Amino acid sequence: MRFARIVGAAVGAALLLTTSVSTASAASDTGAGLDRGALRGSLDAVHAAGMYGAFSSVREGDQRWTGATGVADVDTGRPVEPGMRQRIGSISKTFTAVAVLQQVERGRIALDAPVADYVPDLIPGERGRTVTVRMLLNHTSGIGDYIVGAFPSLADDSVASLDEERFRSIRPQELVRFGLAAPATGKPGELPGTYANANYVIAGLILAKVTGQDAETYITRNVIDRAGLRHTGYPRTPYIAGPHPRMYESWYGLIDPPRDYSVYDMSWANTAGAVVSTTDDLNRFYRTLLGGGLIGPAALTEMLRTVPVSGMKYGLGIYALDLPCGRFWGHDGAVFGAGTYALSSRDGKRQFSMGWNLMKYQRFNADGTAQPSPIDDAIVGHLLKALCPDAPATARQSLPEGLPGADL
Repeated sequence: MRFARIVGAAVGAALLLTTSVSTASAASDTGAGLDRGALRGSLDAVHAAGMYGAFSSVREGDQRWTGATGVADVDTGRPVEPGMRQRIGSISKTFTAVAVLQQVERGRIALDAPVADYVPDLIPGERGRTVTVRMLLNHTSGIGDYIVGAFPSLADDSVASLDEERFRSIRPQELVRFGLAAPATGKPGELPGTYANANYVIAGLILAKVTGQDAETYITRNVIDRAGLRHTGYPRTPYIAGPHPRMYESWYGLIDPPRDYSVYDMSWANTAGAVVSTTDDLNRFYRTLLGGGLIGPAALTEMLRTVPVSGMKYGLGIYALDLPCGRFWGHDGAVFGAGTYALSSRDGKRQFSMGWNLMKYQRFNADGTAQPSPIDDAIVGHLLKALCPDAPATARQSLPEGLPGADL
């Protein structure tokens, strides 16, 4: 079934694993070291390629550039503005991993201890005694994903579940059951690993068990607040507070015209992907994390130790992306109608975060192969202008084939 395969490649790999409109950017610029014109032009190119709206924040040391292009609402023409809040999908996994590692530092969790030590009835039988906390965080548990279980129509090449489940509240234990019922992706600890959102729902349940509070509350107090993030959090309702774009889902042409999913009960994403943030907050978060402001050196070393997972070099809730100008660390996210990138150099001096509001705009051939999308090329072009401004024009061709998010 075509869309069952696409779910694994596009949604599961980056959780759930952009009337007339103006292409003029609104931007706030400080610092002469950033090529503001090139950044503005490459962001406008994303909109010109067909993305409804996009916004990004770039940092180089103390210098900062923020920009926005296109529309936040296709019906009214309301423009996208820098600083808008958006669902960040799987970037939430970094927040969850940091919280677990804080408990590792306090001796309450051991990375190589089995899941059954903390939540003995969650994963039945030998599996619960074989899968470790580390395997959850680096996606080597072999546990399948829960997406098709939560949205069953996807297995029949239908998007009906996306609307039927819009206001459904789903408990994390049910998500875990869906993941455990899905075909195993491998043996526990086997490489390469396979990205699965169920791993991070289980991690959240472990966190709740050892802290005595729900995982979202712990993460908010000990990760989000500690990092000084003013516009980041877990919405408690289907609505997003504050200025935000509408979030349009096409699902590879099955939803035509694309439909707005900005109002949605995100309990299905849980600690795997329910966080809302801004591009500036994401840059601050990764800069604080990589600078040792949230976990100590030993825990950070564990976090940055990577293994091969679904075409990525994946650590614990974070991956490494090797670009023509060096290695960057971060994550991407994809939920219905919203895509996000957040990448940072190891020293935190060069950073890039970006969001966009039209998802699964790509089209597929009859054999399931993807057709080239100018939007994909434009997004990666802006990424390169932000992180590798001196890279040659041919650099796009040298990027890793599995560049996360490039084929969402």
